[in-house]
Amino acid sequence: MVELNRGIPLLYQQFKALFKKNIILSWRNKRSTFLQIFSSLFFIFLIFVIDKAITRRFDSTTSYNNVHDPEALVFPPIPRCEEKFFIKEPCFDFVWSGNGTAKFESIVNKIMLNNPGRPIPSNKVKSFRTPDDVDAWLFSDPMHCPGALHFVERNATVISYGIQTNSTSVSRRGQNEDPTLKFQIPLQIAAEREIARSLIGDPNFNWVVGFKEFAHPAVDTFSVVGMVGPTFFLAIAMFGFVFQIGSLVTEKELKLRQAMSIMGLYETSFWLSWLTWEGLIALLSSLFTVLFGMMFQFNFFLHNSFVVLFLLFFLFQVNMIGYAFLISTFISKASSATSVGFSIFIIGFLTQLVTTFGFPYAEGTSIILRTIWSLFPPNLLATALNQLGSATATSEDDGISLSRIAECPESELDCVITIADVYIWLMATFLVWFILAIYFDNIMPNSNGVRKSLFYFLKPGYWTGKGGGKVEEGGICSCVGSIPPLEDTIPDDEDVREEENIVKQQAMEGFIDPNVSVQIRGLAKTYPGTTNIGCFKCKKTAPYHAVKGLWINFPKDQLFCLLGPNGAGKTTAINCLTGITPVTAGDALIHGYSVRSSVGMSNIRKIIGVCPQFDILWDALSGKEHLHLFASIKGLPSSSIKSVAENSLAEVKLTEAANMRSGSYSGGMKRRLSVAIALIGDPKLVILDEPTTGMDPITRRHVWDIIENAKKGRAIVLTTHSMEEADILADRIAIMAKGKLRCIGTSIRLKSRFGTGFIANVSFTGSIPGQTPPNVNGSVVAATEPRHEAVKQFFKSHLGVVPKEENKAFLTFVIPHEKEGLLTNFFAELQDREREFGISDIQLGLTTLEEVFLNIAKKAELEIAVAEGILVTLTLTSGESIEIPKGARFVGIPGTETTENPRGLMVEVYWEQDEDGALCISGHSPETPIPPTVQSLASIRSNSQRSASQRLQFGRTGTGTGPVHGFVIDPSDIEGPNHT
Repeated sequence: MVELNRGIPLLYQQFKALFKKNIILSWRNKRSTFLQIFSSLFFIFLIFVIDKAITRRFDSTTSYNNVHDPEALVFPPIPRCEEKFFIKEPCFDFVWSGNGTAKFESIVNKIMLNNPGRPIPSNKVKSFRTPDDVDAWLFSDPMHCPGALHFVERNATVISYGIQTNSTSVSRRGQNEDPTLKFQIPLQIAAEREIARSLIGDPNFNWVVGFKEFAHPAVDTFSVVGMVGPTFFLAIAMFGFVFQIGSLVTEKELKLRQAMSIMGLYETSFWLSWLTWEGLIALLSSLFTVLFGMMFQFNFFLHNSFVVLFLLFFLFQVNMIGYAFLISTFISKASSATSVGFSIFIIGFLTQLVTTFGFPYAEGTSIILRTIWSLFPPNLLATALNQLGSATATSEDDGISLSRIAECPESELDCVITIADVYIWLMATFLVWFILAIYFDNIMPNSNGVRKSLFYFLKPGYWTGKGGGKVEEGGICSCVGSIPPLEDTIPDDEDVREEENIVKQQAMEGFIDPNVSVQIRGLAKTYPGTTNIGCFKCKKTAPYHAVKGLWINFPKDQLFCLLGPNGAGKTTAINCLTGITPVTAGDALIHGYSVRSSVGMSNIRKIIGVCPQFDILWDALSGKEHLHLFASIKGLPSSSIKSVAENSLAEVKLTEAANMRSGSYSGGMKRRLSVAIALIGDPKLVILDEPTTGMDPITRRHVWDIIENAKKGRAIVLTTHSMEEADILADRIAIMAKGKLRCIGTSIRLKSRFGTGFIANVSFTGSIPGQTPPNVNGSVVAATEPRHEAVKQFFKSHLGVVPKEENKAFLTFVIPHEKEGLLTNFFAELQDREREFGISDIQLGLTTLEEVFLNIAKKAELEIAVAEGILVTLTLTSGESIEIPKGARFVGIPGTETTENPRGLMVEVYWEQDEDGALCISGHSPETPIPPTVQSLASIRSNSQRSASQRLQFGRTGTGTGPVHGFVIDPSDIEGPNHT
């Protein structure tokens, strides 16, 4: 027997296996992994585009720049009128007044001729006599000229001039136009230059005028990364956030985590494996975010410390991982992950927008409000980016180094939180999210209603792993309301009663039988009713008792087979044993550990292997990878995992498909892989829930051999719908129906007690086996040979039976159990007359297990039908219909009392089960008089009217035009051979 790892070595081994599983799944889902790591490139490119657009918008102003030595604007020319925003054409570069004076005309001509860079054409200048004429023209025909000059000669040495421009600044397509600088100053320089030259008489007089703005620091600061970065960096983190929630919830929804837990998975290994893998993805994503930012030459990334930026993005994404862990505990459908992620992104966008404008990280804001606001991770990112952006608003700012993370930027006058504080908040809240995720994961009910108590972590056994033999030690809770208790009924079957008494006696004495692997003590599972509130009505459904008090022992070194129709409670009982479904009442001990104790269940899962009813596999993992994973979870030594996996694959004939992904497996191949997983790690108890479903006959036989060999040294619990499988494999068989154990014993005992009797096959000489005469009107033509008739007459005269099946080769008879005492002499005489009858072979056997199964299921269905008092319609031969209780055998017909039949008439109703196992009427006997041993219909009717309980049993009498109800007659009151 292989020694399994335990404690810290097992935890580390499980962590490695799960981490490898995460790597494989991520590698085979490359698109999502690529988006998680490299999505920052796309969003930083968007920031780059936004930055260029904003820079172009403000390139005409120096308010956002530090200006140390501004460039001089020397000798600016008069621009073309077409350069004026919103000008109308035809337009003029300028207009002037005073055209009645030759001196002024000469000055204007010189202005036009000496304009720097280009002479002004004459058709681009318009003259007027007076300023009033200019005003009148401008008023009547506006937007055709950017400026006007007005000349006045005071004396021979003094010429005055005036400039008229529209000083209103305008913008177009993000560009600002300053009329003073663009039009007024060039006109002023040109007028003064030419007036001076005219007055001094020197046309070459040097007149150079330059303009320079004052040196100044940046009046306004703006960082595109600080302003729009929070939204985009949140979007980068949201890719990992959504994928993480989706992965966790998918494993929960598909019951993959449940399958690992059943095989003994430590919670610590599960969470650490996901944290490590997602932390590695976050590290790479954060690294590339900073590198891409530096690649696009953002001052934000070039001037701030690389380490400071990397730590911010990394801690934020790790914080979001913890937040995803927490959110995943409240989600049960993977399809909801995207919706939740989008909702958090929208909320984060809005709160970041508020944070960017200073709230609540400013002086005068309540500390309590800041604390609550800081619990949402995107807000911390926004304030940190805002500070880092302010520290690099201009190209000359130094940014924030690692040594200055505890200081506020100089530009942040009302700073109340530093980058160091943000780091501390991100790390602290991550720990909070992570701890809360583990806590809520344990106390929130899963899809089956299983959860731990609110204070499970206070139980010593939770930390030590010791104990678990009692319910009190960290019980597993069922998230259901009050449920009515089950009635304590005594089983009808003597074997079931004996088994129940043995278990009860051992439980009362506290005796633990070393030869018993599983002891079920009154196990019960009830699903509570539901309440649906609609418009003006409230509809309630009654609780459903799936398992109604099982008392069984499963011995070691045996295979115990649990049979039953659909809905019998087999899988529910199995789920209770494995901790999938919480127990409503009773308990079960597996190797001394209670299934109702969380500590006990943890210990149980280390020693069991389970093949669930439905395959629980990762479609993206191969068969070999599945076995390696579960072998590591079970604790097999690392050195033996490869050989064990190869042997297991060979046993279930999956060697050739070992490296194929299980998603491409057929149904039978998946079942074989599930069987191999259940048997890995040498478990003491193996639970196989319909393991051979979907297998071909050859493979099924092979798996039977595997199961048969696996019985050595362990107990196996098998559920199946194959009677042949149960007959071959089971050491003991129990049949459940309607939540109760109906019978228990070996296959031979069940056949002898619940079968219809013995099956006798008589074969004849000289016949071709399997040859059947043609059908006539749906009936098989009776064999014409005299020997067939002689044998049939022999069986009828001695045993009173007729053939159940016949053809030219053989006859088949069903002999009731009560004839068993006659069989010895009967078959001795039949053998003596073999030559006379032409018999070649005589075979005698018990009825099949399938027949036993059907009889038990039908009997249980009858009991339930009678107990529920459901009415069905019976159509008589006369065409009339009566309502009878479902499952009733003998029914009296109301209104049939006559002089000849004063007691009335009755019929015997024949019942059968449909495909779903429900009872339905298959026919009825002819109407016959009620025997004298039965009271008259009048007496039955009067009694039923006096007793409400009898009305339920006998049916209700029809009133008015309502349906006619038949009356149930007790079969024990019927006498005669026809009704035995």
